[in-house]
Amino acid sequence: MQTVQARGFEIPIIGLGTWELRGRDCARLVEQAIRLGYRHIDTAQMYANEAEVGEGVRASGKRAEVMVTTKVAHTNLAPQDVERSTKESLSKLRIDEIDLLLIHWPNERIPLAETLGAMAKLKQAGYVKQLGVSNFTVALLDEAAKVCSEPLVCNQIEYHPFLDQSKVIGACKRHDIAVVAYSPIARGSAKGNEVLERIGKAHGKTGAQVSLRWLVQQNVVVIPRTSKLQRLEENFAIFDFNLSDAEMAEIASLSQAGKRIVNLAWSPKWD
Repeated sequence: MQTVQARGFEIPIIGLGTWELRGRDCARLVEQAIRLGYRHIDTAQMYANEAEVGEGVRASGKRAEVMVTTKVAHTNLAPQDVERSTKESLSKLRIDEIDLLLIHWPNERIPLAETLGAMAKLKQAGYVKQLGVSNFTVALLDEAAKVCSEPLVCNQIEYHPFLDQSKVIGACKRHDIAVVAYSPIARGSAKGNEVLERIGKAHGKTGAQVSLRWLVQQNVVVIPRTSKLQRLEENFAIFDFNLSDAEMAEIASLSQAGKRIVNLAWSPKWD
């Protein structure tokens, strides 16, 4: 499995996003993904499915090979809440150690230094292997890198061909932080896009696969979410073709659409 390195930590370049997956279906899909070769499973406190994700990981029999990510909700960022909720996540997942713990969304009411300080303590105590952030802007990344006593290994952001994220990606490179792309096929918009479909046809691939390949060729980790087994296989089948420089550039030009899908009441002021 291809990986992206950050601060000596290796992140499998493709993972399964589990947002909106629930119950038995969630556990089954996680198990199936691992059987297919996925080695990176992404969940969050906000998804309310950590127990099912853990069940799927255990059922696969390959826990030692799988990187499990979970994320602390923006309502749990006060130090005592970070500790309590992370231990709850561990208990729901029924694993000994969270491989990667992220701040899900920044919370301007709680000082970042306090949140990251609490997360660093959890890492030092062996509850967590690595730390990262999600939905962080350039300014927030600069601040986080300054105040965190432990290295941060990734920033998980919305990224797909229709959204220019060059500023925040530049900041990630500057801090040696990996970029993890959620909504990497723009919640299905990649499928049916004329440019992506045409390029896909030339390679015997779908528009969605082209979108994922475009990200992977930039050394960006992708975590597409799906509830369908067939799509699970399709999303994984992106390592047997290459996009040319001209194709990469043509796909990049789609970002003029400026199409941000995820924008919540508590989102930061985006770059």
